[in-house]
Amino acid sequence: MPLVLAATTGQRQIIAAACPAALALGLSPGMAITQARALVSDLDVRPTDPAADAAVLDRLTMHAVRHWTPTAAPSGEDGLWLDLTGAAHLHGGEARFCARLVRFCRRFGYTARVAVAGAPGAAHALARYGRGEVTVVPGGGEAQAIGALPLAALRLTPDAIVASQRFGFDRIADLLSLPRGPLARRLGLASVRRLDEALGRVAEPIVPVVPEETPVVLRRLLEPIGTAEAIAQVIGDLLADMMLVLQRRGCGVRALVLVAERLDGSEQRLAIGTARATRDAAHLTRLFQLRIERLDPGDGIETMRLAATRTDPLGATVVAGDLTGEDVVPDVATLVDQIAGRVGEAALFTTAPVESDVPERAVRRAPPLAAPAGWPSWKRPVRLLLRPEMLTGVIALLPDAPPRRFTWRGNVHSVVAGDGPERIHGEWWLRDGEVWAVRDYFRVEDETGARYWLFRRGDGVDAATGDLSWYLHGLFG
Repeated sequence: MPLVLAATTGQRQIIAAACPAALALGLSPGMAITQARALVSDLDVRPTDPAADAAVLDRLTMHAVRHWTPTAAPSGEDGLWLDLTGAAHLHGGEARFCARLVRFCRRFGYTARVAVAGAPGAAHALARYGRGEVTVVPGGGEAQAIGALPLAALRLTPDAIVASQRFGFDRIADLLSLPRGPLARRLGLASVRRLDEALGRVAEPIVPVVPEETPVVLRRLLEPIGTAEAIAQVIGDLLADMMLVLQRRGCGVRALVLVAERLDGSEQRLAIGTARATRDAAHLTRLFQLRIERLDPGDGIETMRLAATRTDPLGATVVAGDLTGEDVVPDVATLVDQIAGRVGEAALFTTAPVESDVPERAVRRAPPLAAPAGWPSWKRPVRLLLRPEMLTGVIALLPDAPPRRFTWRGNVHSVVAGDGPERIHGEWWLRDGEVWAVRDYFRVEDETGARYWLFRRGDGVDAATGDLSWYLHGLFG
């Protein structure tokens, strides 16, 4: 169904944005919603959300500052300024960077058009009114590149565009040969300045977005220290200072890096992370103490620096008591952090569902404090093997009976009860080899009471669906 976003202008509703399907039907931004509904009866109209659009653009700008170029800023409501001066070679050149940028946007569902020129005005015009997905203008070629574009590409005012049409000016090339004095009298000085900015004759500065500085606290020691007790004391002082900084910013820490400068000029580093934003100095001190033996003081430490490399907004925190007398749900975040400090962050996780019919694709790892939802209603084993293991010596009545006996890992299992089959088809839209793939799953119980999840490849009737081999895929608790 074609989709458009509606914005209110005075007493009218107009199209602010349209999907490709709507554009193909002749709908375009600026058209009245009533006219659009008359042209397309099954039109999906939704209101615009300028605040959400601005938030996405701000996040993209911050990503650009941290990963692409130090000079980046929003450009209107739908674009970014990126100054590649001195940074293009870090990305393999301008053309390669543009291709990477388009692929980056496509991964997140955005349609991007990128233009590189010596003047910001020319790049702005080509990105919005040019024909190509990526346009790279050689130095000094701005006039030729933008000459065929409409005058709206110069960001002229509506009055200036109306005046230019009255004088017969349709393209930017129509203005290039005119004297500046008569042109200014006809279209205004602001229009002449926009033209000069696009040609690079007048500088158009880009005011870059400056990311918030990383919170850092420092302690210079009067005498070098080297004992674990002294180091722990300084860490506690640094954390107390850091909590004050974070409290003023309204943030909680998610990752901390401790840098200890030794007398010989070398540095030792310790890093900790938390599952949830926190300003609990005692808890963070315990996390550092779990790793303090990894710090080699050498001949002594003379300076210690603590940086909060990742922070999240943190408002009011929940207190342990409850005035109603009801039981308080314990917060396991501190326990998760302490266990992660001992065994590593990668060892702690929970599972979350994935929309897939194939069992080994239907589960993914999630952060330990996540609360995944959307689990299917059908039964699944407690333990799913990393890969299905092939069974031998299987005795089963085709096509729908569970096996009566099978051999797994050298042990023979006699089945006393079974249930199934549950038929699962391959995901043909992902891989051609699964177009005809069929699995028939059975839940069986052997003579010892152990329960297994088995499947047979194929439906037992059509040979194209599988070779009738048997596999064990999971174990029930």
